Amino acid sequence: MLIISNLKATIEGKAILKGISLEVKPGEIHAIMGPNGSGKSTLAAVLAGRGFAEVTEGTITYLDRNLFDMSPEDRSKEGIFLGFQYPIEIPGVSMVNFLKTAVNEHRKHKGIEPLSASDFLKLMREKKELVEIDSKLANRSVNEGFSGGEKKKNEIFQMAMLEPKLAILDETDSGLDIDALRIVANGVNKLKRPDSSVIVITHYQRLLDYIIPDVVHVIYDGRIVRTAGKELALELEEKGYDWIKKEVEIENGN
Repeated sequence: MLIISNLKATIEGKAILKGISLEVKPGEIHAIMGPNGSGKSTLAAVLAGRGFAEVTEGTITYLDRNLFDMSPEDRSKEGIFLGFQYPIEIPGVSMVNFLKTAVNEHRKHKGIEPLSASDFLKLMREKKELVEIDSKLANRSVNEGFSGGEKKKNEIFQMAMLEPKLAILDETDSGLDIDALRIVANGVNKLKRPDSSVIVITHYQRLLDYIIPDVVHVIYDGRIVRTAGKELALELEEKGYDWIKKEVEIENGN
């Protein structure tokens, strides 16, 4: 599905990613954890093709293709979905029109006929029930006037509609209360398929009580310093990121 090899990237000339390597296989959920400033969101930005990060070295292969040969639009059409840490508002653009355009553009890219108005509304109803989103949210402009939790629920709803092969969720749990967290996590779990994968980027272990990862990676200072199963997230919760910092310093002889 996704192979990242020795990825290095800068923002405004400052090195942020310093040699990231990992592989995500179909059907897997990977959690990426780490303190603020470690490079988690920069990695998400590079995968989605956001322009503020400059790749200086390394390769990314997605579905046996060079990801860097694909524009952000083509990455989306090829099944990459980014759930933003801070979803933006789009006043005046209804959720219905926004999603109908997105879904039909993806279908066009695949050589599939666009959905009729009635079929699209039927699909919306099915996905709203699946991810437990209030119909009132789906009938408004994109994220306009939404609370933080509502924006995150809306991201999962968009994910449900687009059915991506690789979903990257950048701190989807930030600012969520327990009920919203459960709804978001349940939506992710219900959307899991054998041929799709999810990368969950988070500070906290609590999200991983609901979304059980197959693999947990810890990023520190732009590098993956630990990779293990879900037990690694529990260890981080118990010991904190200072433990990782001390371990890395010992390994580096500092």
